[in-house]
Amino acid sequence: MTTLLEIKSSVLRQVQACPTFRRRAEGEPAATSADPPEPAAGAWKPGDGVEFFAHMRLILKKGEGRQGLPCPEVLLRSGSPAPAEPVDPSRGLRALTQEEVEMLYEEALYTVLYRAGTMGPDQVDDQETLLGYLQQVFGTSPEEHAEAIERVKKAKAPTYALKVSVMRAKNLLAKDPNGFSDPYCMLGILPASGAPREPGPRTEQRFSFRKGSKRGGPLPAKCIQVTEVKSSTLNPVWKENFVFEIEDVSTDQLHLDIWDHDDDVSLVEACRKLNEVIGLKGMSRYFKQIVKSARANGTAGPAEDHTDDFLGCLNIPVREVPVAGEDRWFKLEPRSSASRVQGDCQLVLKLITTQRDTGMSQRGRAGFLSYMLLLSRLLQFEHRSEEPKASCWRGELSGPAATILCLHGAQNNLSALQLAVLHWQVSSRHHQTRTLDYGYLLGLLEDMQAHWEEASSLPQGQEESLADSFNAFSEFGLRLLRQLRDFFPATNSTAVYRLELLLKCLSKMQIFQPSFEVCSFRTELNADISAALKRGNREWYDRLLNTKSPREQSGPQRLAGLVELADAVYEDLQSCYGIYASLFHSITDIDFFTLTFRQLERLVAEEAWVLTEELSPKMTLEVASGLFELYVTLADIQRFWSSIPGRDSRSLALAGIHGPFLPAVKLWLQVLRDQVRWRLQGAVDVDTLEPMDTSSKHSSSAATASLCFGHIQELWARLAWPDPAQAEALGTQLSQDLCAATLFYTELLRKKVDAQPGAAGEAVSEPLCVVLNNVELLRKAAGQTLRGLAWPEVTSGPEGVLPRPLLGCAQALDEDLQQEVHTVTAHLTSKMVADIRKYVQHISLSPDSIQNDEAVAPLMKYLDEKLALLNTSLVKENLSRVLEALWELLLQAILRALGANLDVSADFYGRFHFTLEALVSFFHAEGQGLPLESLKDGSYKRLEEELRLHQCSTRECIEQYYLDKLKQVARPRVRTRSVGTRPSPRTPAPRSLAQALPQRSLEQKRFGRLSVRCHYEAAEQRLVVEVLHAADLPPLDANGLSDPFVIVELGPPHLFPLVRSQRTQVKNRTLHPVYDELFYFSVPAEACRCRGACVLFTVMDHDWLSTNDFAGEAALGLGGVGGIARPQVGGSARARQPVTLHLRRPRAQVKSALRMLEGRTNKEAQEFVKRLKELEKCMEADP
Repeated sequence: MTTLLEIKSSVLRQVQACPTFRRRAEGEPAATSADPPEPAAGAWKPGDGVEFFAHMRLILKKGEGRQGLPCPEVLLRSGSPAPAEPVDPSRGLRALTQEEVEMLYEEALYTVLYRAGTMGPDQVDDQETLLGYLQQVFGTSPEEHAEAIERVKKAKAPTYALKVSVMRAKNLLAKDPNGFSDPYCMLGILPASGAPREPGPRTEQRFSFRKGSKRGGPLPAKCIQVTEVKSSTLNPVWKENFVFEIEDVSTDQLHLDIWDHDDDVSLVEACRKLNEVIGLKGMSRYFKQIVKSARANGTAGPAEDHTDDFLGCLNIPVREVPVAGEDRWFKLEPRSSASRVQGDCQLVLKLITTQRDTGMSQRGRAGFLSYMLLLSRLLQFEHRSEEPKASCWRGELSGPAATILCLHGAQNNLSALQLAVLHWQVSSRHHQTRTLDYGYLLGLLEDMQAHWEEASSLPQGQEESLADSFNAFSEFGLRLLRQLRDFFPATNSTAVYRLELLLKCLSKMQIFQPSFEVCSFRTELNADISAALKRGNREWYDRLLNTKSPREQSGPQRLAGLVELADAVYEDLQSCYGIYASLFHSITDIDFFTLTFRQLERLVAEEAWVLTEELSPKMTLEVASGLFELYVTLADIQRFWSSIPGRDSRSLALAGIHGPFLPAVKLWLQVLRDQVRWRLQGAVDVDTLEPMDTSSKHSSSAATASLCFGHIQELWARLAWPDPAQAEALGTQLSQDLCAATLFYTELLRKKVDAQPGAAGEAVSEPLCVVLNNVELLRKAAGQTLRGLAWPEVTSGPEGVLPRPLLGCAQALDEDLQQEVHTVTAHLTSKMVADIRKYVQHISLSPDSIQNDEAVAPLMKYLDEKLALLNTSLVKENLSRVLEALWELLLQAILRALGANLDVSADFYGRFHFTLEALVSFFHAEGQGLPLESLKDGSYKRLEEELRLHQCSTRECIEQYYLDKLKQVARPRVRTRSVGTRPSPRTPAPRSLAQALPQRSLEQKRFGRLSVRCHYEAAEQRLVVEVLHAADLPPLDANGLSDPFVIVELGPPHLFPLVRSQRTQVKNRTLHPVYDELFYFSVPAEACRCRGACVLFTVMDHDWLSTNDFAGEAALGLGGVGGIARPQVGGSARARQPVTLHLRRPRAQVKSALRMLEGRTNKEAQEFVKRLKELEKCMEADP
């Protein structure tokens, strides 16, 4: 670890000695020597970029499975058989000598030939079959087999005994006045003459052992045995054990009586008389004497007050006891037909041998030892016959093998715990020589655990043997765990399940450890497992390192192997987290993932630090490419750790490792810039500018460009550069390169479409539509990629807001692409201009006799055909843009037609009004086309106004002229947008109200302002106009001043035909003249209230040697003047507040009414136009 820290420190010092990209750019703006070297011949040569992006896709494909935490369902991909585990024949039980084999053979034959009891339904009852099976197991010839049988038959028969456990009774008859009884049992062996009636049906019940006996052991078999008295109960529990010698298995019977104890004398007396009984005949007579003294049906006279009450009896032939023993409830029987009994008694019966005339018995071999040797022999024989599925064998023995083992275990009085221990010892040892199923081994441990309460009864020799088996199996399991990845691969569900069972076996063994008194097997098995896993991790890593990136190779040669090593480590960590971790944590409480991650991450970091330090002075394109790929995997490893809740990557050995990789990443991104251009160039060269398929409307080059941009975004996300300052420099440069590549692609498309010959008479160009769709697709793809290039800022800003450099780059690119889309759209629609003008001219030239819909029909049909084609060829966004451009073309064509036809009939303008409404309905398409707000804006308003004016009389046009002037000089109001509304797409909204107000104020002060006061004197029927002063007038003379005067006139002229204009005095050399002059106009009040009535103020600059100059004008509507709108009420008129008017120059809407009048030939219109033109002669162009 110290060496690793020293390596890391030296590399960090080297990184800190070099300024970052950002500081270098700021400190040396003109320096180029510090920049990464230009791409040279080597790793990636100029071409079409296909090979480069194919390699990039391989890098990204590795990252597809690294998104988020792994799922077991994804990792477990195979259900094939698990890899074979190592076996060692020497780890089994000790091989027997020939003499020991012969004695074991004799023991097995003796067990079969001298069997006693009833065979079960699953056991083999045929003696010849059992003997033939043993001949096969021991491999003897027929002669040897016959000789062995004869020797065994000549041996002395074994001495049998019946082992009886009186467990409990239930539902006994109540004999005492308190409603209970005080039951006890008397039992012994009866000869055949005393055999009772056949017992009732038998039912199997669960077996349980009694841990100890108050008696200190069973009474001698020659005596009748008596249990304890259980007071005041009808469901007594005894759990007492007795052993009775059997003289004749075929004829002897077990007899049991249950009595209700009434006093101490009767029971003591009974026990005393038991000692006087000699032989089975005497015992039979005593049972009969007890029967005679019992009270029938629980009733008795006074003479029998101190006699025990009879509760029931049992008679069980010994020959009917099953070979394996039995644990069952027996129904109590009466002594006679007059007796009344009820209830059941639970007994555990087992036939055992106390003396055996065999070689093993004569040499003092314990019964459990001979059973273990016999079981091992049978297990080896049975396993050989299961060769095809040897590793999945669960220890299923054949019928003869199971029967022989059952006979031998019962005859040797082996308890259930002893049998479970022996099966585990033999099977666990056998597993190390020939693989068994771990589920079978786990089942043996669970069976042993179920009977472990009897552990104190285990002989010392068997306890020592069990501890040895635990030690051997744990060593075997730890050796497998060291090679976890070889024998239990995470992709193999069968192997993973075997690992789970193995861990459960190791964990289960720890349950037995505290019970060992003589010796223990392992005290800290979990610590041993952790140590084995660590050792296995290191061995696996060293083996992988020596295979892929041996240290004796040079740095560039090792780099590719180290990338593969890092990828293998990442995949292994995924397996550890997704598969192994949960198993080890839930079974052994070991944090396997943290243990493995810390160890492997430190080892990989050590190799990476050393290699980057070696390769830094040798940076080439090939080295940069390898280092980039290596860093991406190392970053994935760091992110993997950080993605787990509660884990912090700052404590990792990989923390800060990005520093040495920075030069390589910069160089690789520079290569990426060039490769993107080459890839786009190659894609456009082979592009036919046709849709890729029926479901898409863009061509192949756009799909390629979009895919490249997507790869760049995904790669940047994988890179996830941790240093904010360095990430900003890298991201800024990458975003600029991306924007340049996008514009480069649009330029390539433009050149390609320009080089293609257009089809004659083709109004809608399919290549242009494809280009338009390509640009739109790339605009979206580039925008999405730029948003995905966001980096963590040094000072965290609002969530979801892009960093300022990236935001500026995205906005600039979007504007450029929008302009490109506008250019292509204009080019596309320009092919339709001639046709549109032709159809509009057709409308204008149609005679009045033709209906309006007939005149418009050719234009609508043309538009319908072309728009259907455009709808098929364009995406929705581009279709909207083309519709807007066509709409503007149509409006301009109609305006042009109106300008070319002056002084025509009203039906002419009515037809175009009909045309305009029909086009609005066509382009709106019931909400599916352009919105009405967009259609009825801009040129539409102008056209609608002209159509309306053309339909007005001359005087109405003149009134409109003055109304437009009043609208022009009306006080402006800055409208603010309400929250949630969007600005108009045509008019850019001001960035803020504070910016809009100064802009509006500057526009108002451009030509100055004029203060006036106006009122109407009803008594005199005259209008009084007072010109007070002007301010901020524009300088119109060479000296920077003006000689202003004001012309005051009333309009429109037809409302005031007899009123002449008046003027103020000239104020020389000033921009702020003060006049204070009164003017009187004798006019009726009714005329002042008419539509358009106003006072027009025209400010002129007086010139002595040339025409007067126009400075500005303002209009004041008479409808709101005091005395006209409402009567004058008291006070002086001069006391009224003055009105400040901002001077203006005539605008387009004012001139439109003038153009309408110019086209009219009547005298009134011509005179009005002539008068205005005389005024315009003295106006200069708008400065």
